[in-house]
Amino acid sequence: MSEFENTIHTICESYGGDRARMMDIVRDVHEKYGCCSGKAMNLIARGTGAHRVEVQSVVTFYAFYSEKPKGRVVIRLCNDIVDTMFGIEHVARAFSEELGIGFGETTADGRFTLEYTPCIGMSDQAPAALINEVVVTSLSSDSVRGIVRTLRESGDPQKLVRRLGDGNNAHKLVRAMVQNGLRKKGPVVFAEMESGNALRKALALSPVEVIRDIKTARLRGRGGAGFPAGMKWEFTRAADGDRKFVMCNADEGEPGTFKDRVILTERADLMLEGMAIAGYAIGAQEGIIYLRGEYAYLRKFLENVIENRRRDGFLGKDILGKKGFHFDVRIQLGAGAYVCGEETALISSCEGLRGDPKTRPPFPAQKGYLEQPTVVNNVETFCCVARILEKGPGWFVEMGSKGSPGTKVLSISGDCNSPGVYEFPMGVTMAEVLREAGADDVQAVQVGGPSREIVGPEGFERVICFDDLATGGAIVILNSSRNITEMARKYMDFFVEESCGYCTPCRVGNVLMMKKLEDILDGKGQLSDLDYLHDLAETVKTASRCGLGQASPNPILTTLERFRPFYEKLLRTHPKNFDPSFDLRAAVAEAEGLVGRKSAAIET
Repeated sequence: MSEFENTIHTICESYGGDRARMMDIVRDVHEKYGCCSGKAMNLIARGTGAHRVEVQSVVTFYAFYSEKPKGRVVIRLCNDIVDTMFGIEHVARAFSEELGIGFGETTADGRFTLEYTPCIGMSDQAPAALINEVVVTSLSSDSVRGIVRTLRESGDPQKLVRRLGDGNNAHKLVRAMVQNGLRKKGPVVFAEMESGNALRKALALSPVEVIRDIKTARLRGRGGAGFPAGMKWEFTRAADGDRKFVMCNADEGEPGTFKDRVILTERADLMLEGMAIAGYAIGAQEGIIYLRGEYAYLRKFLENVIENRRRDGFLGKDILGKKGFHFDVRIQLGAGAYVCGEETALISSCEGLRGDPKTRPPFPAQKGYLEQPTVVNNVETFCCVARILEKGPGWFVEMGSKGSPGTKVLSISGDCNSPGVYEFPMGVTMAEVLREAGADDVQAVQVGGPSREIVGPEGFERVICFDDLATGGAIVILNSSRNITEMARKYMDFFVEESCGYCTPCRVGNVLMMKKLEDILDGKGQLSDLDYLHDLAETVKTASRCGLGQASPNPILTTLERFRPFYEKLLRTHPKNFDPSFDLRAAVAEAEGLVGRKSAAIET
């Protein structure tokens, strides 16, 4: 057996040859060799009992994996809306000139690869980049030369971190330049905590009583959809299955969202306490945190928090002396796929598959991870769970609005003086949010990322809650200098890139909508195109298989409804009613070349 074969075999064996750990196996191979080649895929298939095509489907699906070698240093510039607003194009041009390569290319010496990537959870510190797993924030075109010089001299992206961020960003296992930007602490997520308090109170109750408390608190999932957490737990507890699982969705990929980054950095204990309570309530012994690949820099720190909780008796066997209550947690690292924020796609990824959403029913509560009953909640939801058991459901429902108790953590970025993370009571008005963030000259606010809605000044008295402006947490503020139609096009470009491609409405419809927006922005649009866009958007919304396709038309639908003049002023009307998007000269150019003369019809 060659050294290469022995290495791949050892990696597979380190995960017990478990086909469901494919993400980890591919990642380890990638870290060792800079890619996962065809030969490596053959060996992984043999070592896990998988088909070769199944291994390749994982390697080719995720943005952070590759079949072909990339540079030893991969520079991924974030090109989401907020980074674009703050000059990522100038930074990109500077990197391209300094390295002598274009995007998607690798230098001749194999040292550097330059790429774009969608939101990396740093919108409050834009423009930003991931250089290997090191986060570099607040970039400028002037700083690029020094960055490239340091990388050429050392080959170590960690050398770029010359100052450490606040809080646990300065922890020896993190050492990141990232700033928390925690502007407003509320009483639920960011209040001080004593580890074990909530868990002890939960264990003094029966599992059914714990679920009753969550239902009494009327806790709804904080990911944006707002499904009642207690009801989900009740379904899972009642479902038949040999094993049950608790999964924490820490894959916040919505452009403009970064609140979970701060919670994971400063309140990981609270989140893990909530997961353990969920495990007790539904009868699960195993928990998985699905951590987005962009937050890999937090992995060692989180593993240390988990290990400390095992040491203190909050994880493991017979937790806090409760005989028969065993519960432990592992981290599953993602690899750059927005669609994995959808719970069934997340489950697919944890199973070592492409991040394809699953057809529902059955729902995860019935058949989730490994076809066993599974609870999936997000980071903020588990924090709320722990507080409810610590303080009581009555305490929780006293906050917020009637239909939406508790608080909501918001990620605020864009055109404001104080971007960052804020914890507000549910029911706060958008106007109050804007005042706190120091935003003036506000033309529009994108609420909940592109998958939700955009509101103008007439909607600033609306409130953040599940019955009005529901949001997973993203708030992007746009001032009067921003082109709303261009923002919609940028968001559609994101959805085209992130669609898993499974169903035709999403795979094709998003491309058609984006191309029509490009025609309108290029001055080739006409009035009928607005009806075309609206009808196509409704079709994609209705016919798509999963939440991504069902939400992807929202940037068009909400901007058409509330900012229609932006579209209308770009339209053109030809005096002979010709289609402005049809370029007759371009259409006959090839024929003109063949016959060697200009078209007489066009010249006439």
